[in-house]
Amino acid sequence: MTNITQRLIELAIQIQQIPAPTFHEQARAEFVRGLFEREGLSDVTIDEAGNVYGRWTAKDGQQMIQSGKWKAESKPLIISAHLDTVFPLEMDLSVQREKDKIYGIGIGDNSMGVAALFGLLWMLRERNAHSIRDIWLVANTAEEGLGDLRGMKAVVDRFGSDALAYLVLEGLALGHVYHRAVGVRRYRISAQTQGGHAWSDFGQPSAVVELAKLVVQLAALKLPSKPRTTINVGKIQGGTSINTIPAEAWLELDLRSEGQAELAKLIAGVERLIEAANSFGVRVEAEVIGSRPAGSLPAEHPLVRLAQKCLAEQGIEPVLTAGSTDANVPLSRGYPALVLGVTQGGGAHTKNEFIETGFVEKGMEGLVRFVESVIGKQG
Repeated sequence: MTNITQRLIELAIQIQQIPAPTFHEQARAEFVRGLFEREGLSDVTIDEAGNVYGRWTAKDGQQMIQSGKWKAESKPLIISAHLDTVFPLEMDLSVQREKDKIYGIGIGDNSMGVAALFGLLWMLRERNAHSIRDIWLVANTAEEGLGDLRGMKAVVDRFGSDALAYLVLEGLALGHVYHRAVGVRRYRISAQTQGGHAWSDFGQPSAVVELAKLVVQLAALKLPSKPRTTINVGKIQGGTSINTIPAEAWLELDLRSEGQAELAKLIAGVERLIEAANSFGVRVEAEVIGSRPAGSLPAEHPLVRLAQKCLAEQGIEPVLTAGSTDANVPLSRGYPALVLGVTQGGGAHTKNEFIETGFVEKGMEGLVRFVESVIGKQG
């Protein structure tokens, strides 16, 4: 294991030890900002969305600016990794090390991804990479859950088409090339009734029962397998006590599809069921709490082919796939973007999350080769 790989793993653990639930990434963001400054990056800032930016200035690019030969087409590469985790502040952050594994909540998703921003920087410097392009390193917020990609939306609003491409780093995705963005629509659906006493008011509508009826109808919807389309009731809550007819209840619903038309059809069907659930004494309402746009980069695109090549060179069989990630934002706006991983592991979003340390070196070598090719490395 190289010195850089060891440093990278230890940095990932340091990052993992700083709680960062979605909407509460400030402490982790400040830690990353301090590291960006100590690494000597330019234009280190935190924006209103909480994203941390730092610019690696290409040596050849500086020479071209000074000589007046800078070309507008020398757009920067944006490399990002999300700061937030799905775990609340009070979760146990202890880490358990085994021979070739490290266990800890959020260690792979996405502490390893954030640490890889620095790993790439160290490797580029070690190789004395020269380029006509700058690289913006970004640690962004609000990727998980109800963050609704708010952080990445701010990143893409800032750079837009002025970026050559967007590379998103995920700690546990090694071997996968995410070039298709799964569209997502999320709702909080609430039911309200008069409620009452379980005995004396028996027969009055129950908000919990009415939502349960709706869930049964939602589960009965026929969904296409191609393009893959899914529906999930992830959370449900309501009621006051065991002997009270519930007056209020709510659930959270997640709809996804690889196809925009199929997602739109599913949304329309769900909204019809919600509307039909209203009746005398029962009010059912839906609030959109998340919307992740779909998009894709063709499998034949040079960036996708380059990613496959860089993985294959490390003896890793590349798999083209789709997902709901920060790449949804640039892809939906027609900008080239994809997601690559750092290592392998498992248990994401659970107490048993882990990374496999033996794959980190190969993952980083594949990443740095990809980056060198994109920025036009010389020297």
